[in-house]
Amino acid sequence: MTTTSAPTTAITHIAQLVTNDPSLGEGPLGLIQDAAVVIDGDRIAWVGTSSKASATDNAVDAGGRAAIPGFVDSHSHLVFAGDRTAEFNARMSGRPYSAGGIRTTVAATRAATDEALHANIARYLAEALRQGTTTQETKSGYGLTVDDEARALRIAAEHTDEVTFLGAHIVSPDYADDPAGYVDLVTGPMLDACAPHARWVDVFCEKGAFDGDQARAVLTAGRAKGLVPRVHANQLGHGPGVQLAVELGAASADHCTHLSAADIDALAQSDTVATLLPGAEFSTRAQWPDARPLLDAGATVALSTDCNPGSSFTSSMPFCIALAVRDMGMTPDEAVWAATAGGARALRRTDVGRITPGARADLALLDAPSHVHLAYRPGVPLVSAVWHKGVRV
Repeated sequence: MTTTSAPTTAITHIAQLVTNDPSLGEGPLGLIQDAAVVIDGDRIAWVGTSSKASATDNAVDAGGRAAIPGFVDSHSHLVFAGDRTAEFNARMSGRPYSAGGIRTTVAATRAATDEALHANIARYLAEALRQGTTTQETKSGYGLTVDDEARALRIAAEHTDEVTFLGAHIVSPDYADDPAGYVDLVTGPMLDACAPHARWVDVFCEKGAFDGDQARAVLTAGRAKGLVPRVHANQLGHGPGVQLAVELGAASADHCTHLSAADIDALAQSDTVATLLPGAEFSTRAQWPDARPLLDAGATVALSTDCNPGSSFTSSMPFCIALAVRDMGMTPDEAVWAATAGGARALRRTDVGRITPGARADLALLDAPSHVHLAYRPGVPLVSAVWHKGVRV
């Protein structure tokens, strides 16, 4: 009997390697110059300088390009159908954004076939992968019935491991006159049907969606079913979302645009990650989140796309990095860390978001000598090669 092992690959002559492990290199990003990475199967086997790389089955010359961990996009809404171009066009002509536009997508998603929804999520995941995103969370929330939410999660789970139940996205149009009844549905039959297909439970805690008491009911019910909370918090105004996220041990509080000093302190003293979603502010002309007070207080910050058809229709993590550096008070180093290691923290993952021995072999080569070019050259498609689970894609 013979056994075969997976081929090994060495990527050498990397001008600058972001490992996100300070023990391996310089600064918080663990930078290594003239670096090499050895991949064995779907894992990182070794990192160091090119001159010390061992012989492998395959060799790739990076040609002086930079390499970074694959992006970890910890917040998106990819199970949907329909188009909201008209809404975006109207908003850009002066109408303010409100959560009501979600109902348009709900109607289209309910009417779509399974095949259409599968095709849509596959399309956007492939689009993100080409731009260096190798780990993607996505949510339900455009069905808002027991069957439609369960269907969305089943479909999502065929495409990604990071699946979130967001039945509490808005109050279903079917329950417009009975929001309490809808919360009962979400925390009862809908949760029962959806929990087997999800890892996370989320709620849009915002005026016009769910208040603090309703959000607490949804999150505690989800937690009792084994789902870990995450919260859409403090996007449109000050509210209880961040404090609730911290109180319930949520993995992340997402948006965090309107924060009080107490909110910032609560996040800094907790394990809850503040996930900032600048695509939403870009697409709604809203106030930018300010990362600086969070970072200075010691909070963990992640960046994500919030890719959805209404308020942030982008799958580009490089675009979000550029926005964060230009308008949100982050340095290029902080933004790249937030888009990789920060996203991994928001998903409570230790195997992604870094290039270290034992981590999953997810990385991107940039057509640039440094990761700083992601902010320095906004809008330029710098990702020239991507490895996902050890395979060049």
